[in-house]
Amino acid sequence: MSENLPMIYLARHGETAWSIAGQHTGLTDLPLTQRGERNAQRLGKRLAGHVFDRIFASPLQRAARTCELAGFGDMAQTDPDLIEWNYGEYEGLTTPQIQAKYPGWQLFRDGCPSGESPGEVGARADRVASRLRDIPGNVLLFSSGHFLRVLAARWLGLEPAAGRFLMLRTASLSGLGYEHDLSLPVIEFWDDTGCVGE
Repeated sequence: MSENLPMIYLARHGETAWSIAGQHTGLTDLPLTQRGERNAQRLGKRLAGHVFDRIFASPLQRAARTCELAGFGDMAQTDPDLIEWNYGEYEGLTTPQIQAKYPGWQLFRDGCPSGESPGEVGARADRVASRLRDIPGNVLLFSSGHFLRVLAARWLGLEPAAGRFLMLRTASLSGLGYEHDLSLPVIEFWDDTGCVGE
């Protein structure tokens, strides 16, 4: 890594009631829990002192509120491409509930009926990645877990399905960057929850 190369910081939103329960939370606009709000504030402390050329947040309140509590709300621009995966008919269901009806179902392979396919989420991630590569300095994004996992996969030039290998916990921080030059995208660090406490 060169200190002269830009970094893309990915902040996953804080905890919600559905993230605790393992329910697929796509377009349902849930608030953070009290612990989620505390963890968003701790995320802000982790990011203190960093300078960002641009800051973007999903329009969903769980990401926008995390951004606000982390201290970046006034500087953030809403980007609708950062919205979470549209789970369609699977919205609000847990993976075991879906698999009871559709054995073997996998989000990153199969997508969701009446929702988005992995390719559709990947296309959104490609748009975001293209815009990020045009920004010369550091960028901070606030979004949701499954979308950020696809974004990281596409950043590396992998298929959207490769996002299944990249777990993300709530209120985690990850970093995308480059090795040596802008032609070599890498993951600098991943799923850092050092800022998260009770």
